[in-house]
Amino acid sequence: MKNDKIKNQYRVNDQIRVREVRIVGDNGSTVVPTRDALNMAREQGVDLVEISPNANPPVCRLIDYSKFLYQQKKRAKEMKAKQVKVEVKEIRFGPQTDEHDYQFKLKHAKEFLEEGNKVRAYVFFRGRSILFKEQGEVLLLRFANDLEECGKVESMPSLEGKKMFLYLAPKKAGSQKKSQQARDREAAKAEDTGKKAVETATEVDVETPANGGLLANAKISAEALKKLKEEGA
Repeated sequence: MKNDKIKNQYRVNDQIRVREVRIVGDNGSTVVPTRDALNMAREQGVDLVEISPNANPPVCRLIDYSKFLYQQKKRAKEMKAKQVKVEVKEIRFGPQTDEHDYQFKLKHAKEFLEEGNKVRAYVFFRGRSILFKEQGEVLLLRFANDLEECGKVESMPSLEGKKMFLYLAPKKAGSQKKSQQARDREAAKAEDTGKKAVETATEVDVETPANGGLLANAKISAEALKKLKEEGA
């Protein structure tokens, strides 16, 4: 059916019944009587194909019609392949979602984003639970942070009626791969640097971590990370 649609889109040879046509080619264009254009096509062993029927006069080309149709079908197929169908997947939370349920939905959201779909996460406030809207916002912000490797925030949490929405779009596969490689290199470099620092640390460095050395930074980072996890829990 689709191929027939492309085929019936153009008039060819004797189907062209206007008085004159404009022939276009590599050497420019010229207006000739349709009869003369048909004779030219026969002499060259090609077809007279009407490209722009609404022009005045209609625009035609002297080409091999079968090859022309093949190119048109191939182009249509390539354009269809480039059209990526993006679906919006929904993830629903309650304002007091427990950790197990949160991790379960986080896993599904990662799968949706990695498949190229968008994610619309929302917290539904039932009855008096609207009093916990700040708690719902914190939950959605944590959700966005946990998905930063595979998704980017399209809009920050916003309250619409009894629902607070967060919209996420998938990141490009290339950027995800690059960031993963960068993280691996940084982790290896940090581990190597840490080993060397421990091996060469002086007694002063160990006893006085407040001097800003590597061990002090490691301790501060660990404490900061612990605090973030406690806040996010």
